[in-house]
Amino acid sequence: MIRRFGKSLGRLLGAALFVVALYFGAAVPGGLIAGRVAEPGPGDDVQIGLIYGQIHVDFLLPATAETRAALGFARAGGVRVDGSDVGYFIIGWGARDFYTTTPEWADMSVRATVRAITGDASVLRVDTVRPGIALNQVPQLNLSHAQYTALLAEITSTAGPDPVGIEVQGHRATSGFIEAEGRFHILRTCNTWVGRVLRRAGVPMGIWTPTPYAVRLSLWRAGLA
Repeated sequence: MIRRFGKSLGRLLGAALFVVALYFGAAVPGGLIAGRVAEPGPGDDVQIGLIYGQIHVDFLLPATAETRAALGFARAGGVRVDGSDVGYFIIGWGARDFYTTTPEWADMSVRATVRAITGDASVLRVDTVRPGIALNQVPQLNLSHAQYTALLAEITSTAGPDPVGIEVQGHRATSGFIEAEGRFHILRTCNTWVGRVLRRAGVPMGIWTPTPYAVRLSLWRAGLA
């Protein structure tokens, strides 16, 4: 009986490892195979940054008048969009339960992780950074005005027409969370959202970018990283 249970457990673990390997392996061609890209022409009018974490990529956007106007929805989450001490905005999309309850890795829960994998509502997180940051310390992209306007429009559309803020504990006091459009799950992650936003802005990204390294691969293939 014990031997049979051990064999069954071994098969289950083997199957789980195979699925994980398949998922991360599929992220490679997903990042390298070009997705459908919008029309805005390239240029170098606006410089943005990408902040890579272990599992998540954020946008780093300059606090220009255009950016502040587009991110007006973040006021619903308590973000000081118009603050004179704001030099940049950090923006990311993610699973509501996991994103709002996990300010640090030590706060990660099984419940939030399972919901993120199987499906959860989504949120946008917007944070602010003071002026004077050295933008060259993070990977950068140069966009034309048309591309940047399209990027901002896609981010705004993710917030929906009637922004709703969410109260959270433990995160930076300067950050805010807003209910977002679309459901988050293992095939539609924060990083696939980054890829989609960039494609809508005319940046040649891969068709499926579920991980940070898939985002990097896409930009590398396009000669942008």
